[in-house]
Amino acid sequence: MTDRPEIPPSWAWGTLGDLVTRIEAGKSFTCQPRPARDDEWGVIKVSAMTWGEFREQENKALPADREFDPRFEIRPGDILVSRANTEQYVGAPVLVRKCRPRLLLSDKSLRLIPSREIDPGWLLQVLSSPSIRRQISARASGQQDSMRNISQQALLSLQLPVPPLVEQRRVVIAVEEQISRLVVGDDLLVKQLLRLRGLKKRLLVESVPLSGNAGWRIVTVAEAGRVDLGRQRHPDWHTGPHMRPYLRVANVFEDRIDTTDVMEMDFPPAVFEKFRLERGDILLNEGQSPELLGRPALYRGIPEEVAFTNSLLRFRAGPGVDPEWALLVFRRHMHAGRFSREVRITTNIAHLSASRFKSVEFPIPPLAEQREIVARVSEQLAGVDRLIEAIERARRQSVALRASLLAEAFAGRLVAQDPDDEPASELLARIRAERAASIPKQRTRSRRTAKELPAPATRVTGDDYQQEALPL
Repeated sequence: MTDRPEIPPSWAWGTLGDLVTRIEAGKSFTCQPRPARDDEWGVIKVSAMTWGEFREQENKALPADREFDPRFEIRPGDILVSRANTEQYVGAPVLVRKCRPRLLLSDKSLRLIPSREIDPGWLLQVLSSPSIRRQISARASGQQDSMRNISQQALLSLQLPVPPLVEQRRVVIAVEEQISRLVVGDDLLVKQLLRLRGLKKRLLVESVPLSGNAGWRIVTVAEAGRVDLGRQRHPDWHTGPHMRPYLRVANVFEDRIDTTDVMEMDFPPAVFEKFRLERGDILLNEGQSPELLGRPALYRGIPEEVAFTNSLLRFRAGPGVDPEWALLVFRRHMHAGRFSREVRITTNIAHLSASRFKSVEFPIPPLAEQREIVARVSEQLAGVDRLIEAIERARRQSVALRASLLAEAFAGRLVAQDPDDEPASELLARIRAERAASIPKQRTRSRRTAKELPAPATRVTGDDYQQEALPL
């Protein structure tokens, strides 16, 4: 291993396999698409182990007639890791501090059973440290960043810096004390962030009154401008002599067009001209989750010479409508839930059809007033955005501080060493000796008698918690 920091003389390097007595893997269950009730058995989802704390509500109900092994039930004090997750979270540990009864491990979860000679809190923290997270990322398999996998063998091979047992406990106390302060600060930041996002939403909704003022007209979107649906994608057009860039839902965010991943398609000249964007065009997501349906962005000429697909709607402002005003109106409608009232659901995706979009109300004040309102609201939103960015920057600094704290802790620089502590090398030697002594000797006979068969395993069913013997 090359990512080994210097450690104190009383510490030793070991593997995770040296420190745990076993890893228990969950099982794959066919579940109902809802959380389990209190009187039902449930199976945890990956999201129960994703956010740094155990979330027992992230589970699916097990059918009442399904058999399972009760040894897979999760208990307070368990250390769990997700076997399959994104690169950021695969193998990340969580401590089950409290847990409702009747929750089971899934096939994407693993339970670590540490040796009695290892402090569980220390093991949890060291597995969260930057150097160990880098090892896990390097050992995880899978080509897609959206889902990586870590095998039990890869986890057991992780190289860990092991302090003496009493120092493990001192490290845990020191780390938890510092992290608790960071958590308090993070909670305050999150509360302020939520308040600012609520303020931003309120500014957008209140900036465009639908009742109108003197001199305002209330028309439909179709009367305020032209609405077009983009070009449908087709495999036959992935290559061709007239390749042109196009925008899709993945490029269109609220008041922002992301150009980091712009795809191309074959557009004959006449077809491209029909779908080519012009400065001032507004693109809206035709398909999204309901709360983000109709998410709008103004095309300001970048990227140049670009078209759009039928996952987007295009609004081109008519006479007397400033494009910036139209953007403000559509942002107002999205945050007020106006577009979601026109929703059509297919395969869990909400759709805003062109015909329904055209019928949505569109207030039009005099042109000078449009520009005045846009300038005033833009200034207010910019101030809120600056505060939001400052809070998000502080949250990123908190994450960096936590990583630095763990790096210091597991390089032996957070707490003082005591020369009277038993060296970690002796601790590891004792664990290995105990493990070796517990391994049963290999039998010389090729067959065992019926007396020597192990006791039958027990399983229970979801509707009856009576144990029953199953054949081996």
